[in-house]
Amino acid sequence: MIEHADGAVIPTGFDVPVEPLRRAAHYSGEPGCIAEARSFAALFLSRLRTEWCAIIGAPVEDKVLLVVSELVTNADRHSNGPYILDLEGTDDAVSVCVYDSSSALPRRYPKDPERVGRHGLEIVHALAAEVAVERVPVGKRVRAVLRFADE
Repeated sequence: MIEHADGAVIPTGFDVPVEPLRRAAHYSGEPGCIAEARSFAALFLSRLRTEWCAIIGAPVEDKVLLVVSELVTNADRHSNGPYILDLEGTDDAVSVCVYDSSSALPRRYPKDPERVGRHGLEIVHALAAEVAVERVPVGKRVRAVLRFADE
């Protein structure tokens, strides 16, 4: 916004919209990719704290890293090719997107404490404020949004 005082132009606030912090990483599926993705996400959250002054407590950071682990693990296990981790954040939320080459949409199974495995999407839904799955031209995108105020 710009105010005029006696003919002078005084800028107040931001004249241009501020873009969210966004980083992406490409993984081949080689051993160690899931740990690399978690490290990438931890570094991203550190930058979000610095650049956006985001207040991200340990419980929320743990949730973000667990969501990254679950989504990247699913892409690693169920796609026939590389995958991309795309993170976007501001001072109040972070979006975790994983793109992979499989067009098969993941299934969310009903809660069953006796089932071994296949709890990944159930965990993501429990931790995230929003979860969306959609087909994209080269496969699918799974997106989870975590809000820092939900801490």
